[in-house]
Amino acid sequence: MAFPQKNPQSSPDQLPQTHSETQGLEVAQESKALEEACLSSHPEMPGNLKEAPDAAIPSTSQSAQSSSSSVSSSRKYGEGSSSEEEEDSTLEPEADPDPKNVPVDAEDENVASLVNFLLLKYQTKEIITKEDVLQIISQEYKDHFAEMFLRASERLEIIFGLEVKEVDPTNHCYAIFIKLGLTYDGMQPGEVGVPKTGILILILAVIFMKGNRATEQEIWDVLKVTGVYSGRKHHIFGEPRKLITKYFVKEDYLKYQQVPNSDPAQFEFLWGPRAIAETTKMQVLEFMAKVHGIDPSSFPSQYEDALQDEKDRAQARN
Repeated sequence: MAFPQKNPQSSPDQLPQTHSETQGLEVAQESKALEEACLSSHPEMPGNLKEAPDAAIPSTSQSAQSSSSSVSSSRKYGEGSSSEEEEDSTLEPEADPDPKNVPVDAEDENVASLVNFLLLKYQTKEIITKEDVLQIISQEYKDHFAEMFLRASERLEIIFGLEVKEVDPTNHCYAIFIKLGLTYDGMQPGEVGVPKTGILILILAVIFMKGNRATEQEIWDVLKVTGVYSGRKHHIFGEPRKLITKYFVKEDYLKYQQVPNSDPAQFEFLWGPRAIAETTKMQVLEFMAKVHGIDPSSFPSQYEDALQDEKDRAQARN
């Protein structure tokens, strides 16, 4: 995959003018909505969670997870992960910053601005430098660069399904990719808006955690916790029912079919062939475990299923 290119003519202040001015303004106007979405609780995943004293405790310090943050992911997650490539290339700050000295309001404002900036960089497919990020953070909080960049990257990951990776460690350059090996961000040609991959990943996770098939009602029950409702236009993601039952199905990421022998008729979702080809059950399970700050094996039945899937894929390649 080719990396995005650094545009030497573009600066953060000029970024909305580097592409469609309307698109830039649209994203800028959504910054508050992004902040509100980040403050919403991420839904607990259905599944067979083992009874473990530390199961619900993220491995990062609780101070790093202020009450205003939607992200409970573990900064140290990845040890023993089956995906070494992700471990090596995912953003990791050099030091563990102490966020206790950063006021919550200032932190949220700076992180929201960074999320907005990163979305614009994703849309223009440009390389991000540390200098670019420092121009976005308020002068008095530049010493907290690593913490704020990490928080913004996590929010981008959870809400939009995008991943910030360091592509040039020497010069501290980063690029943004769609997460979990997926190649579709839910954006329609000419659409003004933001990537929808976060919703797709959440749906794939619900399907997997529910035994590789989930009823339509089960999907909407999880999505409504994030403020996404069937038939109600979302301030960030647009009309979700059309997105899920038309575009995700058309792109072969989801199968949408009637539940056999259901009367009255009920419908269910399964992974589509493109989802099966591009990502794996283990990748999805590891991502959801990361969100909740626990080990993937804390979901024993799903972990066993994911391991078997890995074995089946390996045999198919041989």
